[in-house]
Amino acid sequence: MTRRELDAAGITDPGLRTAYARCRQLNARHGRTYFLATRLLPPERRSAVHALYGFARWADDIVDDLDRHRTPVERDRLLLRLERDLAHGLRTGTGDEPVVRAVADTAARYGIGHDLFADFMSSIRADLTVTHYPTYADLQKYVHGSAAVIGLQMLPVLGTVVPRQEAEPHAAALGVAFQLTNFVRDVGEDLDRGRVYLPGDLLSSHGVDRALLEWSRRTGREDARIRAALVAAAELTRGVYRTAEPGIGMLDPRVRPCIRAAFTLYGGILDAVAEQDYRVLHRRAVVSRRRRAATAAVGVLRVAAARWRARGRTAAEGAAERKEPVR
Repeated sequence: MTRRELDAAGITDPGLRTAYARCRQLNARHGRTYFLATRLLPPERRSAVHALYGFARWADDIVDDLDRHRTPVERDRLLLRLERDLAHGLRTGTGDEPVVRAVADTAARYGIGHDLFADFMSSIRADLTVTHYPTYADLQKYVHGSAAVIGLQMLPVLGTVVPRQEAEPHAAALGVAFQLTNFVRDVGEDLDRGRVYLPGDLLSSHGVDRALLEWSRRTGREDARIRAALVAAAELTRGVYRTAEPGIGMLDPRVRPCIRAAFTLYGGILDAVAEQDYRVLHRRAVVSRRRRAATAAVGVLRVAAARWRARGRTAAEGAAERKEPVR
């Protein structure tokens, strides 16, 4: 499958093919939901999406718990090295890390703005020192770089049927919705890393602070105030999904099934959180295999329908040029 995707994308250089394959491996290993949705894309676009995700995953692992023995100084040094490699790669199309080489090639192929990568690295760097966000406005600054820019990077790869700037707010919102979903799902795991991503003003409005979250995580006991805060956080996130949804119809019809599947699967994480009564401090909420399979099956049908419509349009256009009836 990797070879087919690379061939379809016109990626022929052996070293570059290896770099893209590495990104695909990262996507498959770490992004089960996202990887499943990506399989619904036209083959020629998958490698670029893997490159964008693979690079983001690689950077995120530096500041998270890929290696718990790394000190903050070591993480800072590794991140600085990656930043320099990325800056050089975007200028020259090369890179020391395979993920950098692949993402630099993708940026060049699709004309993705370098400022989006700079904003992303700025937010990733914040994870080295920032452990909480007092207000939702503060959190929005962080998620612009860590999530909104991912949606904006994706747009040139996916393609639109409207001017790109019209679709950009919705693409950015979808990236944010996905990350806010992760924040709700992973609040316990993030707390173990010393971070609280749920905005402080939302928590405090329900009588919740870090100490209460840590107590619940440590003891396994529940608290109605925490549940109320998580319900509010989930509803806030659903509002961002509503902002993002109109953008799906602005995309190339061939890629809509992929984004619709990702939209549905990530939204399903919030459903899973609700189904376990918001006990995310004590166990991770996951979308069932049955639900993922059902969503994928619907996506496959939508892909087939999109291809059938595209073939029909091509036939009609050809017949019109020849002034013949479409058979």
